Amino acid sequence: MRRRITLRLAGAVALTAGLAAVVAPAAAQASPGLLAAMQRDLGLSAGQAQARLGQELAASKLMPVAQQAAGAAYGGAWFDPALGKLVVGVTDPAAADAVHRTGAETAPARISAAALDAAKTAVDASAKAKPAPAAVSGWGADPRTGSVVVTLQPGAHGADVDAFLAQAREAGPVAVVTGPKPQTFSAGTVGGDPYYINGNTRCSIGFSVNGGFVSAGHCGGAGSSVVGWDGSAMGTFGGSSFPGNDYSIINIGNGWWTAPVVLGWGTVSDVIVRGSSVAPVGSSICRSGSTSHWHCGSVLTLNDTVNYSQGSVYEVTRTSVCAEPGDSGGSFITGDQAQGVTSGGYGDCTAGGNTWFQPVNEILQTYGRSLVTG
Repeated sequence: MRRRITLRLAGAVALTAGLAAVVAPAAAQASPGLLAAMQRDLGLSAGQAQARLGQELAASKLMPVAQQAAGAAYGGAWFDPALGKLVVGVTDPAAADAVHRTGAETAPARISAAALDAAKTAVDASAKAKPAPAAVSGWGADPRTGSVVVTLQPGAHGADVDAFLAQAREAGPVAVVTGPKPQTFSAGTVGGDPYYINGNTRCSIGFSVNGGFVSAGHCGGAGSSVVGWDGSAMGTFGGSSFPGNDYSIINIGNGWWTAPVVLGWGTVSDVIVRGSSVAPVGSSICRSGSTSHWHCGSVLTLNDTVNYSQGSVYEVTRTSVCAEPGDSGGSFITGDQAQGVTSGGYGDCTAGGNTWFQPVNEILQTYGRSLVTG
């Protein structure tokens, strides 16, 4: 176990040092494996993938500055791949100049981000008081359309669905789309590079934190025992929340230690984690898991709600990345910035699908932990 992890980390450090001499600093942390996955899943050339990572890193750093510049007129923000820039929605054209001075572009917004978030929160509150109908797949605030987008399963109808939509519309603007029902991505014991809960459920490690690692909450409850890929004892779940949230903290010992890497499972090079800046909507994002390994896509919406059969999970991020059973808890990362841990979704990595993740910064704040970074 020690030799395996040490070799992976050493290889990743050496690779990053070699890249630094030939690429711009903003893209210097991207491993060839990450770039290859982006090329495969986003249809980019190597140069385009590298340039996009630099643009997205700049957008994630700019987003809080641009939000402050927009003030009360802030209508949300997203990354536009065609422009290669952050776009900020503004409800008042008079705020556009201040936003432009930060380096961001602007677009008209029909509703402020604060009002849209409040509308989404109101829908969440009603679902907590009375569970959403099973035919409702989920809902989330979309700044690009200025509405709470409710996803229904194809053919969904009935008085319960109508009542849910009517109550949602009382909270604010609503758009209705159709889509498959998401499911969590835990699985039974199979081979690979996973961790196992109570000897019979397999999930994937998310990110190393001081004293352990974070993963999905549906993988195990507090006190559940965990063993590693080699069958040796790792530790126990120190905390877990699901549904409502979908996160957990696993405390490790027994000779295991933490490393600031996202594993490539031998398919791509490991990636060193250097922070957790939030990637805006529209950014590229990649996922690593013990079943389907590396796959990439885009961030579709922030602050979504997913209505699983076990109950709703709030404040998750929706992506166009595929996943499969056993990938639950695995890492979502943009460039070298940790984004979150895999929760669930629909589809697979043959036909494609969407996957949601629990943002990592909320997990760190909840458990008072910090990322292990390189």
